[in-house]
Amino acid sequence: MPRPRKPHLVKQFNRHGTLVWYYRDGHGPRIRLKGAYGSPEFLAAYDAAARGERLEAPQANKGAKGSLKWLIEQYMRSGLWATFKPATRRQRETIFRHVIAKAGDKPFIAISRKTMAESRDAAKATPAQANVMLKVMRGLFGWAIEAGHMAENPVKDVQFLKMDGGGFPAWSEDQLDRFEATYSLGTRERLAYAVLLYTGQRRGDVVRMGRQHVKDGVLMIRQEKTGVEVHLPILKPLAEALAAGPTGDLAFIVGVRGQPMTKEAFGTWFRKVCNQAGVPDCSAHGLRKAGARRAAEQGATTAELNAIFGWTGAKMASLYTESADRKRLAKGAMGKLEKNEKRTSYSLTSLQGEGLAAKALRKSKT
Repeated sequence: MPRPRKPHLVKQFNRHGTLVWYYRDGHGPRIRLKGAYGSPEFLAAYDAAARGERLEAPQANKGAKGSLKWLIEQYMRSGLWATFKPATRRQRETIFRHVIAKAGDKPFIAISRKTMAESRDAAKATPAQANVMLKVMRGLFGWAIEAGHMAENPVKDVQFLKMDGGGFPAWSEDQLDRFEATYSLGTRERLAYAVLLYTGQRRGDVVRMGRQHVKDGVLMIRQEKTGVEVHLPILKPLAEALAAGPTGDLAFIVGVRGQPMTKEAFGTWFRKVCNQAGVPDCSAHGLRKAGARRAAEQGATTAELNAIFGWTGAKMASLYTESADRKRLAKGAMGKLEKNEKRTSYSLTSLQGEGLAAKALRKSKT
């Protein structure tokens, strides 16, 4: 079955008989999309238009040859760049915009390990973003070596910043209850919550989910980030939320006007929704973690968690299964801290009572 066309696409033949594609959301401006339909260039232009941005013309404001900006431009025209998923390209484009603004005119050959370490330390207040920057620049210079522009990767031995905790925290059961008490079935907020929690998928995947992905009670979608295909039976709480709505035509989660949402816009909106529900430390990704924790605590195996969440290998799943196992083992083993003899359980009241009785007995003997 062919995949449905992306929303807000309009096609038209120009006066030369050439098929031209445009992006137009409702009564908004019509934006011309360059490149052949479905090509990496076309998809990049579509994603930019959906975010309300316009891609710069390839030849506009070119970087001087040998500059860091020039190297980035060559990288973004490479065959390797074309293989990246749209979400990956968007993330790297954002990083590169900041890099170019700060050091785009500098010779890329002058970038050293010390330079990259200083850039990392300058962003130490946000260690996660600093580490992402290092990963993106490591990829850029790795490609530059393959393309013959550089001999060494200046980011290769630069250490990542240590991070406290595990990123976005998982929602607690109390926080889940508080959100459900705030937003009832039939609201956009409760629908989004249910899709996130009861599919366990990332925000980039849940905003693409629609009825076209469901067959015989099973939702099937290929993950945007990993390309892994997951098959998810529709659970009762999710079915109830979908029935109550409101949903769109090609997407379950839609904006106030019924239009599909980008993952960035959805993430921003859902963060505000959490604040209003009194769970300000919670996020869309934290619901994915809450689902993984629930499944692990109810005995899901590594293979089962991988099948649900689209992970590969055992690393991610083991974080949840090991935590759940520790909880179960600790609960069952606490009694072993006592002396190895016949154990009797005492309540505070009974101990106090025995103390009073003993005192009364001693008093009667005197």
